[in-house]
Amino acid sequence: MTWIQGQVTDMDILPSRKREDVESKTTKPQNRTIGSMTDSHSRTNTSHPKAVDPEACLEQQIQHLLVAVEHELRTAPAGMDELSLIKVLQKPPWELLGDVVFSEPEKLYPVHFLLFHVLYRLRDQLFETGESLRISPLGIRIETQAVVSGEGSPDRVDTLRQFYLDLSQYQLPEEAIQRMMDDFRSGAPGPAPAQSETRKAAKVLGFNAVPADFRAVKQRFRRAVMHAHPDRGGNTETIQYLNQAFAVLKAHFRHST
Repeated sequence: MTWIQGQVTDMDILPSRKREDVESKTTKPQNRTIGSMTDSHSRTNTSHPKAVDPEACLEQQIQHLLVAVEHELRTAPAGMDELSLIKVLQKPPWELLGDVVFSEPEKLYPVHFLLFHVLYRLRDQLFETGESLRISPLGIRIETQAVVSGEGSPDRVDTLRQFYLDLSQYQLPEEAIQRMMDDFRSGAPGPAPAQSETRKAAKVLGFNAVPADFRAVKQRFRRAVMHAHPDRGGNTETIQYLNQAFAVLKAHFRHST
């Protein structure tokens, strides 16, 4: 679904090991983006006389994304949310991601999945050098690894890590994606969000602090979605932010009871 063109700039923000990686990985990959890759393997084949290995091509694009994502996160010490990172990767010098239709889960899912696949691979790499990576739709940030960490080693049982590192989940049928969305909306069991993530989600919905009960969250969420609806001058990206915040707070209150 999305891929890369462009050169890395401002190289000295990366560690020396990563600068070497950048130099070896930033050759323009023939104007390919993740969107064009997932939607047009046939077009790729017609432009190359020899057969192209889709898995090798996908891995090449993942390597480009690894470099771009680490570069951008190191330029943003406070971190960024998923949608902001997607927008950065869509723009020069990267242009790794194509257009994203935020209102259609079956089109948003491959971009989300591949980005989180890259994030979990990057987290494993950073663990080896004494750093950690906080991964959440509302907050993605490189941190210094604490001696005692709630994240633990990336080798521990981590169902989200297992899911996103399994590339067979990259292209799911529309029915499977819809089932995942239904589970998401119904509050299917999942890990409790971090306190910092919960506070940020509350701010997205306009609270100064995490509210005392979930009823207030639902009321505020409904009003915010109504105001953000495209028919009222809003946009689907804002609704996506609101959905993510609502899911975090829903998980918070589910684990609090």
